[in-house]
Amino acid sequence: MTVVRTRFAPSPTGYLHIGSARTALYCWLYARKMQGTFILRIEDTDLERSTPESVQAIHDAMEWLELSHNEGPFYQTKRFDRYKEVAEKLLEEGKAYRCYCSKERLEKLRNEQIANKEKPRYDGLCRNLTKPGEGSYVIRFRNPDEGVVQFDDLVRGTLTFNNNELDDLIIARSDGAPTYNFTVVVDDSDMQISHVIRGDDHINNTPRQINILRALGVQPPIYAHVSMILGGDGKRLSKRHGAVSVMQYKEDGILPEALLNYLARLGWSHGDQEIFSKAELIEFFDLNHINKAPAAFNLEKLLWLNQHYLKTADPQHVADALAWHMEQLGLDISKGPALVEIVKALCERSKTLREMAEKSSCFYREIEYNDAAVKQHLVPEVLPALTLLHQRFEGLTSWNKEALHQLLASTSEELNLKLGKVAQPLRVAVTGDTMSPPIDVTLELLGRDRTLHRIAAAINLCK
Repeated sequence: MTVVRTRFAPSPTGYLHIGSARTALYCWLYARKMQGTFILRIEDTDLERSTPESVQAIHDAMEWLELSHNEGPFYQTKRFDRYKEVAEKLLEEGKAYRCYCSKERLEKLRNEQIANKEKPRYDGLCRNLTKPGEGSYVIRFRNPDEGVVQFDDLVRGTLTFNNNELDDLIIARSDGAPTYNFTVVVDDSDMQISHVIRGDDHINNTPRQINILRALGVQPPIYAHVSMILGGDGKRLSKRHGAVSVMQYKEDGILPEALLNYLARLGWSHGDQEIFSKAELIEFFDLNHINKAPAAFNLEKLLWLNQHYLKTADPQHVADALAWHMEQLGLDISKGPALVEIVKALCERSKTLREMAEKSSCFYREIEYNDAAVKQHLVPEVLPALTLLHQRFEGLTSWNKEALHQLLASTSEELNLKLGKVAQPLRVAVTGDTMSPPIDVTLELLGRDRTLHRIAAAINLCK
């Protein structure tokens, strides 16, 4: 039985894209399902574009999503000696060669091939040099001239490529720096990767990488190329469709388990089931059930799923996640009700943690009145009700929603008013707006002192 070893290998040239996060999830799930090993590898050989900030963004996203790795992180920039060693071995065995062609010659060759409607590729001029050329050189892999590369992709079935259509790939540049396709092969070989799960934009790299692996005497891993994620308009997911950075979803108030659940279902299915715990995802995940067709990102579906988790998860767990958003809004949670009570009161009324934080701000700082609400509800006609409520709230012995509801009902009855005619002006008085949890819950969360202070201020507004 194959020992499963998967790897997630992002390039640190920006934020972690939502599509990359799905790839990481699939690699993680398969390793966990098969009781294998999940490896994190940072492919940072693009020295001009790779940044420490982007490396940190990858770590932050993986930590937030709780996709912990068993080995790594490995950094390709720390393995240059190893790549050089393998390149030299291929040279010695005649499986690679030095190419002295100038950039000008290669550009001219490319233009001529394009003009002749040929596929641009190196013509092998330096393939069989009997003596070294002059000047700088690159190292090219000697790709087989004949035959085919055929492999069974777990998502796409059997794929076949003719060797005569593949280039003699550059594996080391003139400054000695290794190229992407070469470092990937050496790493996958050294790290004994059994399954490569990655985006379908890498399909054309796969036959080249397989040929290098075979030249090294290594059995290629099993491949699964996952389709890209599209926006609602059918085009590749980009910033115009909304957030594409994983950490932007944290800032927008999405729970990590909701995002993982959504990403798992974005191209994979298990019957008609929509909601999965992490344990269920591990149990049911199957590479053979990944869809070939591109998946369309639907923000409304993600928000629906997120609200489901807000309503059904342990309120304390949601409260712990909410605390970060309260801090982002500058709210001091020590000056108001326990966050777990906020979660219970607002989970039915909020699609995101950010929305929940914004709606609960009135419980933690001075209120900002909505002018339209004030003009409609804090009018002289409500003075008797607010004055009587202020008096009765002062004498209320038990400050809980049951007692508060009873007091409001009896006051409304005494004033010969419907409950809403009393509750809505009171809501505007204590929150500044017309929307809040049920008025008895709102008052309980505010507490006696804050409620009395705000009703007094509203009475002055009415006057």
